[in-house]
Amino acid sequence: METIVVTGGAGFIGSNFARIALKRNNWRLIVVDKLTYAGSQLNLSEIADEPRYSFIHADIADQAAMTETFERWHPEIIVNFAAETHVDRSIDGPHSFLITNVMGTFGLLEATRRYWSRLESVPAPELSFLQVSTMKYTDR
Repeated sequence: METIVVTGGAGFIGSNFARIALKRNNWRLIVVDKLTYAGSQLNLSEIADEPRYSFIHADIADQAAMTETFERWHPEIIVNFAAETHVDRSIDGPHSFLITNVMGTFGLLEATRRYWSRLESVPAPELSFLQVSTMKYTDR
């Protein structure tokens, strides 16, 4: 059974992905979320009792937490939905956007790279990293 880590999985898009992924695949699903304004475990209540699902309350910028997650669960796939959202919020407070969307993603990539480089088999097994992002499009 493949293990997939879904960061930002308690948000709107991530939680929908998590529910669909468990229904359509025989994956072990590890959801990591900081649980800010954009995420809630209520979004995952439908799968809360699923034995293939686990939840970790952590920030993707916390490299120790991400390293511990990878070492414990040995994922083959990492999907990153974690992000600060809502353009209006970025205008009022751009710092949190920079920290999460840029530095947090970089930290997650670094934790992933270090995890992959320590895998034992030669050549190293495949490890997939999918970065998911949204953007506002305005046709002017």
